[in-house]
Amino acid sequence: MSAAENNSDGAGSDDLALSDSDLFSRRDDPLFHLTLWPNRSMPRHGFHKVLLFTAGMLALPLIPLLGTPVGWALLPFLLGTLFLLWFFIQWNYRDGKTREELSLWKDAITVQRFDPQGREKRWSANPYWVTLALYEDGKIENYLTISGNGREIELGSFLSPEERSDLKEELERELLKVKRA
Repeated sequence: MSAAENNSDGAGSDDLALSDSDLFSRRDDPLFHLTLWPNRSMPRHGFHKVLLFTAGMLALPLIPLLGTPVGWALLPFLLGTLFLLWFFIQWNYRDGKTREELSLWKDAITVQRFDPQGREKRWSANPYWVTLALYEDGKIENYLTISGNGREIELGSFLSPEERSDLKEELERELLKVKRA
């Protein structure tokens, strides 16, 4: 997984009559907690270096043409290319703010997904009835879903296929522990 926080020491709640809103504001520690977010291999300072390197490489062929009408004609294309590179890498960083938080208690499992615009989607179910499915030839390779409480949601869409497979195995182990307890 790109990133994960695991809390396997906590104690679940014995209160089985929690409403949906109470599930997401519980004060007791979950038996298992996981936070997932996309991998970003290039830090921001690396992005600035790439932008400067690209600007230098694009400007190199323009040096002999400085001050000529051809140089002035090519300049907007150079600047447009740099702007597009900057724009799409910024978009990529913004999408990298996506995260999913999964918490598992004896009596409940919750998933909260936070998108780059700050919107939050919530899902919860009884862990005893939850099922995980890994579709090898789904929308994406190793498409991972969790279903329960009448809904099926995807997990870790931003993870690599191998990470989704590992995530399924880890969640199955934790769900089995809870079901046996």
